[in-house]
Amino acid sequence: MAKHLALITGASQGIGKDLAECAAKNGADVILVARSKEKLLDLAKDLTQKYKVSAHVIPSDLSHVDAAEALYAATQRAGLKPDIVINNAGFGALGPFHQDDLQRLDEMIRLNCLTLMKITRLYSPRMVEEKWGRILNVASTAAFQPCPNFAVYGATKAFVLSLSEAVNAELSGSGVKVCTLCPGPTETGFHSVAGTSEVSLMKLGLMKSEAVARIGYAGMMRGKSVIVPGFLNLISSILSQILPRSWIIMTSKFLMTRT
Repeated sequence: MAKHLALITGASQGIGKDLAECAAKNGADVILVARSKEKLLDLAKDLTQKYKVSAHVIPSDLSHVDAAEALYAATQRAGLKPDIVINNAGFGALGPFHQDDLQRLDEMIRLNCLTLMKITRLYSPRMVEEKWGRILNVASTAAFQPCPNFAVYGATKAFVLSLSEAVNAELSGSGVKVCTLCPGPTETGFHSVAGTSEVSLMKLGLMKSEAVARIGYAGMMRGKSVIVPGFLNLISSILSQILPRSWIIMTSKFLMTRT
């Protein structure tokens, strides 16, 4: 069996870094993508030494409008043809929608939605041609309901979930699976950037990033369409689809309010 090559965005820290480790631990060569070249080089060195895999580094700010095309061109020039693509890069921002910084919201939508969509579109045709491939798009449990005070972030993750499920259905029988990882609160640097460290939701507890990545990677390799790590996260995702919408929105607002 040919060796896998996994491309991971947002690979410098958090879930992305742990997903890169999962890929390398399972014998895949890796392409590491994030803004911080220094962190990527350190990770590449570590993975190469620990798992004897090849690790390629491509520094990139994927919130730029043409970043996906530039990334694809860079891998093509280098002769790198990933058969596993993990779209993990993304960020959120807590606050009332009418007070949010418009430029920041624009960057969020470009990174969380547009770049992810483009990367999925650019790398999937070769996978279909080769009759095997895995794409893991990282969403969130925020994808399952509206999120007051986290409105745009929640909407971007709903987009990721909807897009991924639809494309996965289109590719049924092709050997290519488009999977969605929907983690809940997780111990990463995400919350300090998003400003969510003090919301009520954090009192329910945080999953370890390593556990989220391990469950997500294993589910992706099995071709599972939607992966929700953690029992409480799974239950909340189910309840959000069966309880009255008004109840879900009120609960979401409470959970995303600073204490």
